[in-house]
Amino acid sequence: MIPVKVDRAEPTDLYEQVAAEIRRAIAEGEAEPGERLPPAKDLAAVLGVNTNTVLRALRLLREEGLLEFRRGRGISVAGTPAQGAVVQKARELVAFARRHGYRVDELVELINKLA
Repeated sequence: MIPVKVDRAEPTDLYEQVAAEIRRAIAEGEAEPGERLPPAKDLAAVLGVNTNTVLRALRLLREEGLLEFRRGRGISVAGTPAQGAVVQKARELVAFARRHGYRVDELVELINKLA
């Protein structure tokens, strides 16, 4: 099991602390691509937090491209921190472009011109 710890005295939200600890474990090779994570309820019990807190952290990591949810197979590590960082920056770029009136296809065209 990935060693995850939370500090209730810290001002950072618990779900963000859980996500950060899992990110660190992936970065340090404690959890490698393809490896399954324990069920959210087991992680929650070990950490002494609500299952929803763990689920929120896991969903955040899925959005970053680090985790993959598969029905009947659980949650597994899908990527590396570098891949997760690129996915996060891409999401930020899409949001930034939309705020400035660009559609996704226009953004892709712009990126292709620059590449």
